[in-house]
Amino acid sequence: MNATALLPLPVVLPLFAAGLKLAVGLRLPRIQRFISAAVLSVVLAASVTLLVAADRDGPQVMHAGGWPVPIGIALVADRLSALMLVVSSAVTLCVLVYSIGQGMADRDEATPLSVFHPAYLILVAGVSDTFLSGDLFNLYVGFEIMLTASYVLLTLGGTAARIRAGATYIVVSLLSSVLFLVAIGMVYAATGTMNLAELSVRLADLPAGIRLVLQLALLTVFGIKAAVFPLAAWLPDSYPTAPAPVTAVFAGLLTKVGVYSILRTQTLLFPGTRLAEPLMLIALLSMVVGILGAVAQTDLKRLLSFTLVSHIGYMVFGIALASRGGVAGAVFYVAHHITVQTTLFLVTGLVERRGGTTDLQRLGGLARISPLLAAVFFVPAMNLAGIPPLSGFLGKLGLLRAGVADGGAWAYVLVGGGVVTSLLTLYALIKVWNLAFWRAAPPDLCADGTVLETDDDADQDDSDEETLMPAGRPESASLSGRSITTTAALPRTMLAATMALVALGLAYTVLAGPLTRLADRAAGELLSRTPYVQAVLAH
Repeated sequence: MNATALLPLPVVLPLFAAGLKLAVGLRLPRIQRFISAAVLSVVLAASVTLLVAADRDGPQVMHAGGWPVPIGIALVADRLSALMLVVSSAVTLCVLVYSIGQGMADRDEATPLSVFHPAYLILVAGVSDTFLSGDLFNLYVGFEIMLTASYVLLTLGGTAARIRAGATYIVVSLLSSVLFLVAIGMVYAATGTMNLAELSVRLADLPAGIRLVLQLALLTVFGIKAAVFPLAAWLPDSYPTAPAPVTAVFAGLLTKVGVYSILRTQTLLFPGTRLAEPLMLIALLSMVVGILGAVAQTDLKRLLSFTLVSHIGYMVFGIALASRGGVAGAVFYVAHHITVQTTLFLVTGLVERRGGTTDLQRLGGLARISPLLAAVFFVPAMNLAGIPPLSGFLGKLGLLRAGVADGGAWAYVLVGGGVVTSLLTLYALIKVWNLAFWRAAPPDLCADGTVLETDDDADQDDSDEETLMPAGRPESASLSGRSITTTAALPRTMLAATMALVALGLAYTVLAGPLTRLADRAAGELLSRTPYVQAVLAH
């Protein structure tokens, strides 16, 4: 199957649609929403086709403009990049539908058509470009497209909290971008090429010391973007302030682009890594420190942000092992985690909408008030915690088996750290369940399950929500003397999009056999390097 003609579509179509939406303007909101949904549906279909072709026929390669290596920019879809493209396309489509539902319910105050949709499509184009890039500089371009859009999305609404969080995020991102440019300059000075396939050949001829310096430079850059410990301090303060769709897609995808870049460069450019033990230490610290931070949180958004940092450690664990089982486990776990983490942040948006807050001390009784919302939270929460037979358990089991098969002291330490992290993840999520869903509603909850709410620097509530006063309670008795808002019911579109992602997470369990075999084939292709290099250089 020749699917090379489809390679530019995941990048070009969202960019074209973003420009088209700016041209259409705000006069036709239904057309705006239709364009976004249609484009991302086409991107998903193209991604599935590329995955089938890459798995059956090997890496699909296209050189932009027909220029040969090393002049042309190569777009490459092997099993790994095509799988990441399929998962990211499915997730971004569901998040878009969720945001459309939220925008319709809120009259587009939290996700305005004029800003959110074009920026979101540009973000999708940047993510797709990073997955498909066969050129180190084009990988940088993909990151910058993605990050430029993320600056806009993170500060939507212009509240003080979002501006503060956005400032931190922008400073860290700009620093990592500068370091990336420096690393690219060093690589080009040492090898004379940016093409990843050529680099895999030329780097082998360099002295070991120079290779190590280049490897450390790239690992530092991608470590910041992946939010591994100790380069993750920016994440828990940046993500929770954004609207739910933005936080969800950031948590699900942006850090995984960094993990993908680590996986790609470590296997293709620096095989037989000399940094296995430092990577294992980073993986262990990411898992343990991240989950301890999650356990200490009383806000659901921050708790999930710390679990995000923690579970990045599992992926780095598999990369550090550098074995077929370890890399396969990392590939499987990345696909699983993109879906489940995104789902939990979308559920958090629903919880905030139904309960008026994400503060666990002020939530309660949601299982009685909204049983469907409770179920939608419980399934992905148990999946993230690794309860059998869900995909989270299968992914962790694969990584732990690879660690035991390695047999090294560090590998066994990581196996123990992985088990402890999984148990603490379960503890943190059970705490959320007990406080927000299972216990009786606290006194601040109204009779219909709504909560007295502050309008601090967090998101402003929906303009069409009803302002109420509970019977027998004066306005001054409300929390911080502020208004009380309520949402009688959750919008069906938002619920449907969230439930679709829950179903996708469950599909990983049902289809665990084929998905595990695909991850294993992807790992074999990554570690052998030959299929990728030959496919690119043959053109």
